[in-house]
Amino acid sequence: MTLSPAQLATLEALCRRMVPLDDGDPRAGELARAVATRLGTVDPEKALLIARLLTVVDHPATAALTTLVPVRYSRMAPARQDAWLAGWETSRIPTRRTIFQALRRLILSTHYSNPATYAEIGYRGPLHDRAPAFPWEGPAQGEPSDDEPIARGRATGPRILPVVEGGASADGWMERMTEGASLGADARLQADVCVIGTGAGGAVAAARLARAGFDVVVLEEGGWWRGEDFTEHEPSMTAALYAEAGARATDDLAVPMLQGRAVGGGTLVNWMIMLRTRPWVLDEWAAEHATVGMSAADLAPVFERIEAETHTRSIPDDAHNPPNRALLDGARALGWSASAARINAKGCIRSGFCGLGCRYDAKQGTASVHVPMALGAGARLYTGVRVERIERVGRGGRAPLKRVHATVLDRATGRPRARVTVEAPVAVLAAGAVGTPAILQRSGMGGGGVGRFLRLHPTTLVAGIYGREMYSGGGVPLSSVCDEFVRGDDGYGFWIECPPTYPALAAAALPGFGERHRRVMRSAGGMAPFIALVRDGADRRASNGGVTTDRRGRVHIRYRPGAAEWRGLREGIKAAARIHFAAGAREVVTLHAAETVLRSAAEVEVVDRRPCAPNLLGVLSAHVNGTCRLGADPRTSGCTPDGERHGVPGLYVADGSILPTAPGVNPQETIMALAAVVAERIAARHPARAGNAGATGMTEMKR
Repeated sequence: MTLSPAQLATLEALCRRMVPLDDGDPRAGELARAVATRLGTVDPEKALLIARLLTVVDHPATAALTTLVPVRYSRMAPARQDAWLAGWETSRIPTRRTIFQALRRLILSTHYSNPATYAEIGYRGPLHDRAPAFPWEGPAQGEPSDDEPIARGRATGPRILPVVEGGASADGWMERMTEGASLGADARLQADVCVIGTGAGGAVAAARLARAGFDVVVLEEGGWWRGEDFTEHEPSMTAALYAEAGARATDDLAVPMLQGRAVGGGTLVNWMIMLRTRPWVLDEWAAEHATVGMSAADLAPVFERIEAETHTRSIPDDAHNPPNRALLDGARALGWSASAARINAKGCIRSGFCGLGCRYDAKQGTASVHVPMALGAGARLYTGVRVERIERVGRGGRAPLKRVHATVLDRATGRPRARVTVEAPVAVLAAGAVGTPAILQRSGMGGGGVGRFLRLHPTTLVAGIYGREMYSGGGVPLSSVCDEFVRGDDGYGFWIECPPTYPALAAAALPGFGERHRRVMRSAGGMAPFIALVRDGADRRASNGGVTTDRRGRVHIRYRPGAAEWRGLREGIKAAARIHFAAGAREVVTLHAAETVLRSAAEVEVVDRRPCAPNLLGVLSAHVNGTCRLGADPRTSGCTPDGERHGVPGLYVADGSILPTAPGVNPQETIMALAAVVAERIAARHPARAGNAGATGMTEMKR
């Protein structure tokens, strides 16, 4: 992205006030150039939008709207620049708040992704470059046990455990993985089943179907990453492993959305917690969405098998980092329900970098479990291949032929370089709750419930500032959960967890700019971050958001919490604040645009008087579900209760988009279980060809 000299000057002026940096400090110019370089790595249309915003910001007429003085932003005095920014931060006009947040997040996340800032905020950086600095980093003391997810033993130097190298496996399954960019020309493939995506849904479905004897081709937009590929360097890993280089958000930028984009999908970058869908949620699905065979009793053996495959185990009491310990201690001091998490890990060394890919191959996500399982049973995987649309070639029968059209992407630049076409009677869409409806709509298979009823579990952060070392950049990032309020009065409550702190992510999430923002960032070493997650969709008739494509095929995401969700967020903030104070926090900071610092539990009711609206309260999500939900009515659902797209025989969906409602728990295990059920039903309806019998077959469920 090439900015004009005027745009670059405006960007430098914004950098000086956002960070802040004094006049004459050369770091402002360096930061502006770094931001401009970063713009070259994002979607060109979004980069062009940012460039245009810089022009708008510096126009005298824009300044006159806020300060009543028609002076270019870049030529204002610092105090007036700050007044301009503060006015747009809390403006009653949503577009102004969107512009402010776009620039604020971009600048601050770029600044704090620079290792030169780490010492200022107490961030230690990658664990493989140093010895553990705290007791909650590295292997725990004691003898290792298969009953635990963590490693035990003595750390022996900066590289705590050997990195698992990529390369051919003993049974040769790696040979069935092809990087799309290595194809010399367009490719046409044939299979029994084409699976699109390798996350919690796609990889599980592919493994089950390949083992049942189907010839399976799997297409994955992202790359295959292993071992030393995971540098634990936040900017490069975020760009490589997340959708839209980590910049995915709703169109109004009010809700940043973290989704994986690599072999393993979200399971490669999530924080590992494994939670079963609550029985009352499953009962609601049966009563209101006509699901069959998905009761708690039906799914129990499915969950058990998933947990066995992913080595899901409870965190032992001596393995928590201080923020998770504070969550447990504070909740229990209040008499609230809280417990250690169960995570999918084996030999976890508590590096804290789960959100950037596991360098030590401890995380038992689908890239480590179900993708090898599928390839070992004969499936073929093509990476760096983006599916554009699905064409219906045949007509009639249970599974008429389909043609999946995909583009091969250059791994370094992301640019198209070839085409891949897969012909198969059965296709399984598992591109996520943004990608799946977009593909369906581009294929002329939208309508009804496709793209509607987006569920995000709207989430906000509540930071406790303690008078002791908390360092949440190390240790198991999410090892505890408070579920006291998860059911609420109507099954739509909230729960509280503890995320990791990475500098760029924290900088973008924490509110404010200038000295206010820098003060909070400098408190990071003594900060415990809690998040309150709300089960959205309490108004069953309302579609809080959706995913659509325009005439050019571009994706648009809209989402706005309803009254029940805003109420849940407020109650979640207050509950998280009370836990902080019960655990000994000196003050609590919320994500309200209007500065909100609580100094005692007696002040938490102040939260009720703070405005809740898009970009006035920081809201984010890593749980993206519901845009092609299961149901009997094609007008309000995307798929039948078996996961088949209404009106398209042989086209199935097996990802978070099929969840009938928000699950009310971190959705990884739920998605895995439903994908296994969908695969089972595919196998029952479309038997594998003779001679393709797989290694084990499927034994989980029969409808």
